[in-house]
Amino acid sequence: MALDDDVALLERVAVLQVLGRDTLRILAIGAETRRLKAGEVLFREGEDADCAYVVVDGSIGLKHAQNSGQPEVPAGPGTLIGETALITEVRRPATATARESTTLLRIPRNTFLRTLEGFPVAAGRLQALLAQRMADTVAELARVRQRLEDLDATGQPRPA
Repeated sequence: MALDDDVALLERVAVLQVLGRDTLRILAIGAETRRLKAGEVLFREGEDADCAYVVVDGSIGLKHAQNSGQPEVPAGPGTLIGETALITEVRRPATATARESTTLLRIPRNTFLRTLEGFPVAAGRLQALLAQRMADTVAELARVRQRLEDLDATGQPRPA
């Protein structure tokens, strides 16, 4: 893929598009292309994560070992896999396997963080986006907690 194609792909990723084209160009230069055959494992649940991946073409299936009864979650072109690994040390929460021949862009954490250091305005936009997402998550958890408190021990609504 040409550099401009990589940048255009990164611009379609919601969390990355706030960084702006110049920042994404640097990320694209530092990204590595990875190709997988159908059935090949990209990473396993519990492994240390030092990068994120953007699906270029094909698809990846994400599966949690603890939720073996749940279906595999597909991730297609333009999907960012492992977003949290871009900013902090984490373990992979699921196993990722190519569902078909798949191409990915690998964005190493150190490349991502160095790029943000060089583009403080972009880093500020990312911080604002992540703060808003966190606030939305906290608000949703409060709504769920309230719904649970409104139920009795049998799961039925409490009388008014």
